[in-house]
Amino acid sequence: MELPKDIARKKRRNQSIAFWILRLISFSIVGILFSILGFIIVKGIGAISWKFLTSWPEDGMTKGGIFPCIIGTIYLIIGSMIFAFPIGVLSALYINEYSKKGWFKDFIRLMTDNLAGVPSIVFGLFGMSLFVNQLHFGASILAGSLTLGLLVLPIVIRTTEEALKSVPDMFRHGSMALGASKWQTTSKVILPIAYPNVITGLILSIGRVSGETAPILFTVAAYSLPKLPSSLKDQVMALPYHLYVVATSGTHVEESRGMAYGTALVLIVLVLIINLLANWLRKIFSKKVKMN
Repeated sequence: MELPKDIARKKRRNQSIAFWILRLISFSIVGILFSILGFIIVKGIGAISWKFLTSWPEDGMTKGGIFPCIIGTIYLIIGSMIFAFPIGVLSALYINEYSKKGWFKDFIRLMTDNLAGVPSIVFGLFGMSLFVNQLHFGASILAGSLTLGLLVLPIVIRTTEEALKSVPDMFRHGSMALGASKWQTTSKVILPIAYPNVITGLILSIGRVSGETAPILFTVAAYSLPKLPSSLKDQVMALPYHLYVVATSGTHVEESRGMAYGTALVLIVLVLIINLLANWLRKIFSKKVKMN
């Protein structure tokens, strides 16, 4: 029979081993991430210049810049978030704050989780069938934004729902006890407290939208355009599709390799900047919640 000291020693040893394994896994993930980033930076930094960022592609995508691709990607990010973020937040509010426990609520959550697991190319085909063909939007910013919005809608819903769940019930009970209505409690108390975590869903959605190629391939992306879009019915060039074209198509793949790495680096930096802005907003909301 083991003595209490032996048991305690064994527990500390097992705990130490588990912590070292977790540290090793964490450092490995960080190492892989920095390896990928380092590879892209080393390969793509030579292509970055003011001309590269502000001019149009030339000579079959082997020279010139990616300015229309940057603008097109920003258009699609903004358009998809305008559609997905309000609908996702309101849907999560209904699921967590208003719907009663039961099979219907469980069914909505199950369908949301299933929707999050659908491959992006399926969303692209659906967007082409519904928005491009049935609703006659054509290959346009509107069709691409709606398709990308549907793609990230489950992410917004689930992250917002988890943020609402993290708010203690005492805030709900206290607000209702002071005479506030259900909507006043939700909009003035619960949502402001949860909003810093809701921004997490926005960050994840932006990262997903900015790097998707399959949905925009069928709904909005153009190989080359002579001018910037002037309406929601126009096509756009986008960084993910441009990167795909430059890296895999054409007869001068090796000549355009540097441009492909440069495009990948710009895409990463663009996502990083947007994420930093979103994190800045989250910190502002967190400070406001603490002050209140």
